Amino acid sequence: MINRTYFLHLAVAGLASLSTFAVAAPFAYVPNEGSGTVSVIDTANDEVVADIPVGKKPRGLAVSGNWLYVSDQPNNRLQMVNLQQRKAAGVIALGESPEGVYASPDGRWMAVAIEESNDVAIADTQTNKVAFTIKVKGRNPEHAVFSPDGKKLFVSAEDGGAVDIVDFTTRKQVAQIPVGARPRGIGFLPDSSRAYVATENSNEVYVIDAVNNKLITHIKAGQRANGVTVHPDGSRVYISNGGEGSVSVINTADNNIVATIPVGQRPWNMAITPDGKKLYVANGRSNSVSVIDTVQNVKVRDVDVGKLPWGVVIK
Repeated sequence: MINRTYFLHLAVAGLASLSTFAVAAPFAYVPNEGSGTVSVIDTANDEVVADIPVGKKPRGLAVSGNWLYVSDQPNNRLQMVNLQQRKAAGVIALGESPEGVYASPDGRWMAVAIEESNDVAIADTQTNKVAFTIKVKGRNPEHAVFSPDGKKLFVSAEDGGAVDIVDFTTRKQVAQIPVGARPRGIGFLPDSSRAYVATENSNEVYVIDAVNNKLITHIKAGQRANGVTVHPDGSRVYISNGGEGSVSVINTADNNIVATIPVGQRPWNMAITPDGKKLYVANGRSNSVSVIDTVQNVKVRDVDVGKLPWGVVIK
């Protein structure tokens, strides 16, 4: 006779397992340019679960599918990492001194800012080769960030004092917007309507109308404003202040700073979990990642990683 109670228990257990799997916390990947590794943090418990060797000086990184793409600056290449196996498994040759790496919304393209040649290399994740490059006017580009709708690339050049705007369909620069000295991180609102740009030497954040390519306003930030991350619901923007070891929180409704959160030394680039509840901040000189509770706007812990962490991506 079939034991229906037994099978009912199995079915319930199976559903529970599927539910646990479905809501499993993502991982945070942290490039350590001084260690030549990527630290893997389980965001469920904020513990490092792996360190992956990825070259001499990993900096920018982005995810597409089950692959992590990391810029290996001295070797002028993208290092590919298999996320299931957690090991390096291929490279893409680039120009000299690649910096920030950003995936298109559909994961098809990787935009890599190339410092020495003042252009953006676009790698195709289907062929894992550079498909084309886009020349920009700014000197020494560091970040090349896709708008959430995939239509534009905003490029910040450290020595440019402006943001270069590229129409991704035509693959050409269509505008340049002057901002403060040494523009660095860029973040978009989810609807692609606005972009926020941190300017390190002027200690400001510039707000740009990303539809009409016009400056809206600029906000005084902390000392040496650098990284930019946007909350998934678009209500807040987070700015890392490298010179004072803090993160500023901007309310996008009125573009006022509503909180300043102490973190580690030389906070750089950041990432936020998909649910918007935790922000991860790479502290370059503390060799750590600060975890911020974005509901309470407080730091809840520091996670030790490798030497000179440059940024974070969460998947």
